[in-house]
Amino acid sequence: MTTQLKDEIRQSKPFGSLEQEAHLSIERTAAVLVHAMAEALKAHGVTPAQYNALRILRGAGPQGLCRGEVRDRLVAQVPDVTRLLDRLEAAGLVERERGTEDRRFVTTRITARGLRLLDEMDEPVEEIHRRSLGHLEQGELGTLIALLAKVRTA
Repeated sequence: MTTQLKDEIRQSKPFGSLEQEAHLSIERTAAVLVHAMAEALKAHGVTPAQYNALRILRGAGPQGLCRGEVRDRLVAQVPDVTRLLDRLEAAGLVERERGTEDRRFVTTRITARGLRLLDEMDEPVEEIHRRSLGHLEQGELGTLIALLAKVRTA
């Protein structure tokens, strides 16, 4: 049996609207998923935002991406992408190269060390996905994905 949000957050009064309940349910679910991911990544010394940036740079391949492209592709917005990339560079997980023609243009690439770290994390991350969402049927997952996309584009 599923737990009702009202019970989870110990709310005694009814929600003001179905929209309010849905919004809070999405927030609560996101918080649960983000916490599980953060806990799994902690063992590897990276935050969810750092993991996301590394995953993006792995997908970009050897050509890398500029800071703005990384920022635009992040799942969750972060206030300072430059600082995020600084931390990854200090850890040896990414490298940055300033353009020769336009010195303002800086390309960020994942390093071999960053790729190895992602390889180590792939299975634990996949296990979190299975544990969090694996109990849903394929059709339910498709419906969930479609509904969340519809919410994001409203």
